[in-house]
Amino acid sequence: MDKKKIIKLAKKDFEGAWMMTSQTVKKPHHDDEYPRLKLETGKSHMLYDTVAQLRQAYLNLGFKETVNPIFVEEEHIYKQFGPEAPAVLDRCFYIAGLPRPDIGIGMDKIERIKNLGVSLDDMKIEALKEVFRGYKKGNVSGDDLVLEVSQALDVEGDMGLRVLEKIFPEIRELTPVPSKTTLRSHMTSGWFITLNAINNKRKLPIKMFSIDRCFRREQREDASHLMTYHSASCVVMDDEVSLDLGKAISESLLEYFGFEKFKFTPDEKKSKYYVEGTQTEVYGYHPKLNEWVEVATFGLYSPIALAKYGIEKDVLNIGVGVERIAMLLYNQTDVREMVYPETYGKWSLSDRDMASMLKINYYPVTDEGKELMDKITTTFKKNGDEPSPCEFTAFEGEFLGKNIEVKVLEPEKGTKLLGPAAWNEVYINKGDIIGVPIKDVEDEKALEAQEKGIPIGMSYMDGISAYAAYKIEEMVVSGKDEVTVRVPISRSISDINLRLDDVALSYITSKNNAIDVRGPVFCTITCILKD
Repeated sequence: MDKKKIIKLAKKDFEGAWMMTSQTVKKPHHDDEYPRLKLETGKSHMLYDTVAQLRQAYLNLGFKETVNPIFVEEEHIYKQFGPEAPAVLDRCFYIAGLPRPDIGIGMDKIERIKNLGVSLDDMKIEALKEVFRGYKKGNVSGDDLVLEVSQALDVEGDMGLRVLEKIFPEIRELTPVPSKTTLRSHMTSGWFITLNAINNKRKLPIKMFSIDRCFRREQREDASHLMTYHSASCVVMDDEVSLDLGKAISESLLEYFGFEKFKFTPDEKKSKYYVEGTQTEVYGYHPKLNEWVEVATFGLYSPIALAKYGIEKDVLNIGVGVERIAMLLYNQTDVREMVYPETYGKWSLSDRDMASMLKINYYPVTDEGKELMDKITTTFKKNGDEPSPCEFTAFEGEFLGKNIEVKVLEPEKGTKLLGPAAWNEVYINKGDIIGVPIKDVEDEKALEAQEKGIPIGMSYMDGISAYAAYKIEEMVVSGKDEVTVRVPISRSISDINLRLDDVALSYITSKNNAIDVRGPVFCTITCILKD
């Protein structure tokens, strides 16, 4: 039987039906008398989306999920890598800890504690000694030391902390002492420990996978290297395992992500824990990427390394770098920006995001106030081009239990009721906030905003009318007799009663973008209380 048929048969054994499950989320019940809450869907991280997909892919292929040890003793690296172990350990993080010192309490320290204002007697001194003995033995944790000292001396926590800082500097001056324990630098070091634990305890074949963090002491972090990364690794242990099975599993696993064609090449790294000649790089062709990319590595574990763990069976290992897959799937070029977008990513807000952060500042509270706002706007629309001096009644009658009269006017001669910018509409384009005339647009920036930008759906007068209605509500409730709202020239968004979220304002400032809502409005609104 040729290799293609072997791979095809092996794939058939491992392939599962790719199933996507959809869940219908029921809306929580709310009584009609209570306001309904706005529920917003959160946003997941692309790295953990990839982890979830890889996890499902392994489960569909019949693998059992496990968690491999993160803390690996140095001796395991020597068992697995032999003479290469020192070079491998150079890339490992060693675990260090602070030693528990012997802390003596002599007469000089007792006097210094008293000088801090702490009342001491023999019982308190003995209790303090007992705390330090417990700390040395590990019965008192470092987290609880301040509390235990404070209770022994019968003082408040801040005084207990002061005693430790001022009288016992040996605690503050402790130096970490390294151990022989390393952080897992590659998933294989964990697999050997796990396989050793279950050897001869489970029926063959054993198929397991683990997706978890590894830690590598890189010389530096850059666009393609992080000191911690995720490995999506699996093993198959059986009396006999072939490399063709590795090809079959790799293909089935990566087809889940849209890869269609595959090729396998010998890996030049030649890790000592693999049988010589079996370490293989997997390349997949993704139609959307339109190129061949390295996506996985597999090989057969060395029988010499396995024998050191008492394992006399074949073990196939396949490793997939999660960050690598995520960068390919989401078209990312810098692993730091992808994993840590808040720290390394370029700050960006879309025009639509910014539009959601620009809102009317003062808005009428009552239904009557909202109706009054509309009447003020309507009156201005109807009479905005009337020559001045002029005045028009926008509303007269009962308002919130009081009789009022609201007028819009322009007392100066030779103008109009409204200035030419009164009906300018607000747009956001390329991070700029721009006021755009409703007709005869000549400015190139304003014209582009009108054609390509995001309108927020309001004019200058919409904001000013809302502010006037709000101030009239305030006048009536507070018992004042009159109020006047006048906006001669708009120079900023506050002049037209708009408020921009601090996040958007910081973004505009950092990007040197513009807020340009300048223009002559010349509107006046008055309200008087009538008998």
